[in-house]
Formats: sequence, C-alpha cells, structure tokens
Amino acid sequence: MKMGGSSWDWRGWKFMLPFALVFVFVFIVPIIYAIWISFYQTRMIGGTVFVGLANYVRLIQDAQFWSSVRRVALFTMVQVPIMLFLSAAMALALDSMKLHGSRFFRISTFLPYAVPAVVSTLIWGFVYGAKYGLVGSINDFFGTSLDVLAPSVLLAAIGNIVTWEFTGYNMLIFYSSLSTIPHSLYEAASIDGASEWQIVRRIKLPELRGSLAITVIFSIIGSFQLFNEPSILQNMVPGNAVTTYYTPNMYAYNLSFSGNQSNYAAALAIVMAIITMGIAYAVQLRSMREQMK
Repeated sequence: MKMGGSSWDWRGWKFMLPFALVFVFVFIVPIIYAIWISFYQTRMIGGTVFVGLANYVRLIQDAQFWSSVRRVALFTMVQVPIMLFLSAAMALALDSMKLHGSRFFRISTFLPYAVPAVVSTLIWGFVYGAKYGLVGSINDFFGTSLDVLAPSVLLAAIGNIVTWEFTGYNMLIFYSSLSTIPHSLYEAASIDGASEWQIVRRIKLPELRGSLAITVIFSIIGSFQLFNEPSILQNMVPGNAVTTYYTPNMYAYNLSFSGNQSNYAAALAIVMAIITMGIAYAVQLRSMREQMK
C-alpha cells in the first residue's frame, strides 16, 4: 500500500509477519516435506531412493488402508448426525429460556470438551470395563454378561466417547447462532398465532443452516482424524480388536514409528488429506447452494 503516492506502507505486513512465519513453518513446510518424502522410499540396501508414485500405487492396492477408511466412514455417517442432533436439541432448549439452571447446563455440557481426549478415553475405558468397571458392576448385580468393548460394538463405544466429548462444543456453536435472532421476532410470531414448534421450524432451524455447515465440516475432519480414542483403548480391549490399522491415522502412525516406513506413511497422510478436503468441500458447496435458495 502506497502512502502519498511515493512509498509503500509495510505496517500491516509487520503485524502479520509473526503469524505468517508460524503458519509457514508449522503448516506449509510440513505439508511440502510430506509430499516430498512420499515420492521416496527407504531401503535396507541402497538407502533412500526416488520411486515416483510407487507409494501411492501401493496404497491404492492396500486392503488394510481401505479397511480403515471404510471404518472411519461408517463412524462418521453414524456418529456425526447423532452428535449434531443432540447439540442442536440442547441449543434449542437453552434458547427457549424455559430451561431451569441454564448456566449450569451450559457449563456442564461444555465441560467434557475441556477434558483432554486421553483422559476422557481412560475414564470411559474404566467405565466400560467388564471386570472392574461400571459395566462389570452391572453384570455382577444383574447376572448379565454385557461387554461394551466387544469387537462387534467397539466402534459404537468409541462413538459414545467422541459424542460425549464434542456435543457441548457444537452446542455452543448452535447456541451462538441462535443468539443472533432478536427475541422481538419470536414475540411477533407468537402474536400472529405461531406455536412453539412453528417458531422452531420457521425461524430457528433456518438460522442454524450456516452453523450446521461449519459443525459438519469440523466433525467430518475430526472423525477422519480419529486416533486418540482407539489408540488408548488398544491396551484396554481384550484380544486384537483394535488393530494397528484400525483408523488411517493409527495406520500412518504405526507405519512411521513402528514399521520404519515414513515415506509410505506420508503418502497415506496426503491421500487422507485429499479425501477429507474433498468431502469437506462437497459439504460446503452444498451448504452454499442451500443458502442461496
């Protein structure tokens, strides 16, 4: 920007410089480096050699990779709608101003988000325990043999943990969106004879479209990055229910740090980033079309 038509004013760039440096070195440089090493392969004989797209071709043919992708896709399609429905219902309940102890309710529902994911998973892992946890106590009391950590229901158990962690966070996003609606609009609708349900359907729900797109995108990205919960439960689940390729992130982690295949893990990370960005972009594009109607 020129000042007086003679010189550039760099004050704005000086304010942006600290963020720009952090952004480049923390975000851009690692991405470029991951793309770079994904075209190489480290061999016992010959060292690191350029292999072109060989890692990507191998990934396309990797059954374990696609198994982990299908698992997180199923997790996303089931867990995200349930979580966002609960979040929206809580936000609508708070916005109705008919909920007693609303401040306590708002804080208590957001509190699980403030608990680190590792701690949350450990807590729920002990609750799920069939021998010494709450589930085990219920089994002893009722004479049942309920096992929440069985392989057939393990993904649902992980979904319950994630829902518990992030429902309050998404609820605050929805509630913030509803807070922008002037209450005089509700009063006018009531005077015109609109019922509570009609106010929710005609006024409140349309207002949630923008925030819904944001929460869906964030939730999809978070689901495809699923790592902490299954990784912590891996040592608490009997047998081999949580494999090293249970999720794409776990697969990449184990390939890189346990299998000494960081080049292949980088290719996996790049492909997962492309898949996630493609889905997020599709959701955003659909949301924009809905808002333009």
